[in-house]
Amino acid sequence: MGGTDSPQSWFANQLQRLRTSSGSPTQAQLLAYDEKKVLSRSSLSDLLAGKFTKPPPWERVAAYATACVRAAHAARIDLSPQDEIARLRGDHATLTDLLEVASRDVRTPAARPERSRARPATYRLPPRNTHFTGRDAALRELRQRLTSGEDGAMQAVHGLGGVGKTQLAVEYAYLYLSEYRYVVFVDAEDPDLVASQFVSLARELGLAEASSEQVVAQVYGRLRDHTPWLVIFDNGERPGMLLKALPSGDLGSGGHVIVTTRRRGWSSRAGVIDLEVFTRREAVELLARRVRGTTPAVADRIAEQLGDLPLALEQAAGYMNYNRTAPEDYLALLSSRLEDMIALGELADRPAVVVATLWQLSVRKLEVEQPHARQLLEHCALLAPEPIPLDLFTGATEPLNAAAADPVAWDTTVGALAGLGLARREAFSLVLHRLVQAAVRAAMPADLRTDARTRLCRALAAAVPNDIHGDPDARSRWQRLLPHVLVVTKDEPPAGCAAETADLLRLAAEFLLSIGDPSVALSLCERAVAIDESLEHRDAELGFDLITLAQIHRDRGDQERAGSTAQRALRLHESCLPADSPAIATDLATLARIRHLLGDHRAAMVLAERALRIDEAAYGPDDPYVSFDLIALAGVHLALDDHAVAVPLIARALRIREASYAPDHLYIGYALLLKARALHALNDPAAAGLARRGAQILNKRLGKTHPQAAEAFALADGLAGTGPGS
Repeated sequence: MGGTDSPQSWFANQLQRLRTSSGSPTQAQLLAYDEKKVLSRSSLSDLLAGKFTKPPPWERVAAYATACVRAAHAARIDLSPQDEIARLRGDHATLTDLLEVASRDVRTPAARPERSRARPATYRLPPRNTHFTGRDAALRELRQRLTSGEDGAMQAVHGLGGVGKTQLAVEYAYLYLSEYRYVVFVDAEDPDLVASQFVSLARELGLAEASSEQVVAQVYGRLRDHTPWLVIFDNGERPGMLLKALPSGDLGSGGHVIVTTRRRGWSSRAGVIDLEVFTRREAVELLARRVRGTTPAVADRIAEQLGDLPLALEQAAGYMNYNRTAPEDYLALLSSRLEDMIALGELADRPAVVVATLWQLSVRKLEVEQPHARQLLEHCALLAPEPIPLDLFTGATEPLNAAAADPVAWDTTVGALAGLGLARREAFSLVLHRLVQAAVRAAMPADLRTDARTRLCRALAAAVPNDIHGDPDARSRWQRLLPHVLVVTKDEPPAGCAAETADLLRLAAEFLLSIGDPSVALSLCERAVAIDESLEHRDAELGFDLITLAQIHRDRGDQERAGSTAQRALRLHESCLPADSPAIATDLATLARIRHLLGDHRAAMVLAERALRIDEAAYGPDDPYVSFDLIALAGVHLALDDHAVAVPLIARALRIREASYAPDHLYIGYALLLKARALHALNDPAAAGLARRGAQILNKRLGKTHPQAAEAFALADGLAGTGPGS
């Protein structure tokens, strides 16, 4: 086996990484999972130790990968055999290339005297990261582009701060060190200091008399004597800021340039590789290697909290190792104190770098150059780490951002966040990494956070659809805005937006109930009730909260509590609203269903008929709200065995819903299932087909494991005469 930087050692590390990701199975377990018996104890040991002088047979490597994946599946770790085998096939090809180069250097030293060097000359190249994890595909892509000969000799590695751009460039330099005669590393974060580094480099190259005006050209001239060479500009700004330091003309085969940057705008000067955060497999692998006792399940949850950001994962490992914190305890701290934890934990090679301060320079640039963009960033930091609809800002009645009124100003404001790498801009939304959000929140003064949260709460209250049942677009809009509503309303509300917070909580609960999730809806609606009870002049709104809460209790099976809550809502509304108000009809229809479920069918019928009269007068005969009254009334008739009366009521409700909602809406599914039960009681063979359609809608919208969907399939199977077990 070669030394620690040898191709054999590198390939053995790739094999060990897969083994770690698989739950660290023993060699005995790997041999047991090798069903074709390609591996032997000695060949497996040699493979993992890198004891080979030529590439091991691919069949052996593939057998090892397959055994690891089977071990992972036995340990309930999700690994894809196709992905792992494809990754190792690429590594095996790279190994073959590396060993061929090494063999050629040994056989023909006279033909390539430059290869007789033990190591090429380097300038300020940082030490290699011994914990470097993953990025195999990115390294291969970078190498392929730099050596393609198609104007690819200059590449910009672009990505979010902390994503590992510098580490990738440094790992590339060490991985292909034998391919270069001179490797230069330039700190380019401050363009004014780049020239002084070139003066220092000139002295290293023997250019003691180099003038400051000509030093860059003289350095590149001297590097021609050391071809091929590699220059890395780390954390570069826009191309114009580095123009004097970049090589002019065609690089040809003389050298390669890598620029790591958070900035957009390099595509006109270089090829661009967008580096994303780790895959979850890479993130789990890093934590498992760095922190003893980390299980894949806990590592997965830590990685989720940290958004798979490589720097944050390294920082977390440093914190746990230094403080001897158990991974489970660290996860609990992350879950409750994220903004504090991103400031704690050191990196061995970069002790001054922590996630909490990673984006401070970019934020300061915004403050000077684009104050509206700084405000936008702060507002976005208080929302969920999900796509943030831009029309939340442009469509607000009370503007959240002054730039939103001017299309050009708004475009450059949004573009500033994307250009500095603080956000990803999509067609109609912005996406911020959760740790960018946490760092920005941590730096915001308390009064600024309160003001921003109040503004966001009001904007969301104006943006969410209030008519969840009647508005055909309500569902898609709510699905986009719900994560942000939940984040903005999770804490006690500021006094300036308490009423809006209560409205958002109740509407969110109503939406969740409409998509079959009453358990999550319960706590939201209870908070809405508590807030409205503490405010004056909110009787009508409190009634809305209570009737939604009654519906939640009903769907959760607690009919007694549902009945008393609905009665309270009805009394409140009758005391403050006109007798023919549709809100009273909603109370009556809800109470009718509850009375029906409690067995008081006659009282339920009176309530449902009254609700139907109010809604038909208020909305007309074909409104979606009328369909709810019809369903409530039909349910009572079914309980009284009046199936022939119930069927036309359900059919009318179904026609209204099919004209008002998408074909796969849950409300249509519910109506189909109810009609199937009624027709089955009348021995109508059409019942089975209706039940199957209804079950398929519930399966699509709720998932087959949801209790309502499972019950629907059981009904469909029973009506079809197949039975649930067939």
